[in-house]
Amino acid sequence: MELLKIENLTKIYGSGENEVRALDGVSFSVEKGEFLAIIGPSGSGKSTLLHILGGVDRPTSGKVWLDGQDVYAQDEEQLAIFRRRQVGLIYQFYNLIPVLNVVENMTLPVLMDGRKINEERLAELLDTLGLKGRTNNLPNQLSGGQQQRVSIGRALMNAPSVVLADEPTGNLDSKNSQEIVELLRSSNLKYNQTLIVITHDESIALQADRIIAIEDGRITRDERIRGGRK
Repeated sequence: MELLKIENLTKIYGSGENEVRALDGVSFSVEKGEFLAIIGPSGSGKSTLLHILGGVDRPTSGKVWLDGQDVYAQDEEQLAIFRRRQVGLIYQFYNLIPVLNVVENMTLPVLMDGRKINEERLAELLDTLGLKGRTNNLPNQLSGGQQQRVSIGRALMNAPSVVLADEPTGNLDSKNSQEIVELLRSSNLKYNQTLIVITHDESIALQADRIIAIEDGRITRDERIRGGRK
C-alpha cells in the first residue's frame, strides 16, 4: 500500500546568479512498511528532501502526500501538528534537551501535543532500546550510542506514519553504528514502521529494502534490493 507520494518536487534557494536548485523535479513513492535508503554525495539534496518530507521546509513547487494527505496544503499550525503526530525525525547530532532525562526526552512530542503518555509503549521502547536502567539519566550522562537510542525512542513514541533519519550513525563509531542500524531495522519490521534513512554509507544502505541515489538534486538510481511489503 502506498503511504508516501512525491511528485515533481523542486526546491530553489536564492535567485539570479545566487540561485541554487537543491531539488529538481524529484518524483517517487514509498510503500507502508518499506525501509528506504537515500544516498548521494554532500550537497546532492538528500537532507533538503528529508526536511521537505518531514514538513520542516516547504518546497518551491511539487507535491508531497502522506497517507493521502496533501502535506503542504496545511498552514503552519497544522504543519506543526503534522510533524508531532505523523513524523518521527532522527538527526545525526541527537538534538536532545540537555536538562531533560531519558524518559522526558522520549515523551516530549507526546506532552507537547497535550496527549497522555502510553506507558505500555514507553516501557516496550525502553526495553527494546536497552535504556531501562537509564531512565533518569541526563544526555550528558549517556554515551553517543545511548543518546541516539533516546533520539530513536522519541521518534517512535508517537507511533508516527513515517520515521525519517538523517545520517543517524554519522556521529558514532562502527560498533554503535551497526547497533543503531539494527535497531532501526528491527523497529521497521516489528511495527511495520515506514523508515527513510539518509546516508552516505552504502553498507548501511544495503540493509534497506530499496535504495534511491540523488545527485545534483535529481534521482539517478532507484533500485529495489529485496521485496517490499504490502
